Amino acid sequence: MFDPHQKFTGTGYTSTVALLAVGLVFVPAALLISRPVGYLALSLATVCSALCVAFAWTNWKKSSQLTIPSILIQRGGAE
Repeated sequence: MFDPHQKFTGTGYTSTVALLAVGLVFVPAALLISRPVGYLALSLATVCSALCVAFAWTNWKKSSQLTIPSILIQRGGAE
């Protein structure tokens, strides 16, 4: 069923999606719900959202560098 020679590529995209969700959905939603007064809260939310997106981008670049194993089964020697 599974070939023991194939490498596991990992699940690095889960944290990328989580960071994007926080940066693009939850931070703006919290900002709208709390209705902050002043530019300090707005700038803090903007910086936090930008950091989450930047971390997601670097995590995506790191995870996309992984090699995907071939779907062909490599057989060596006797079957």
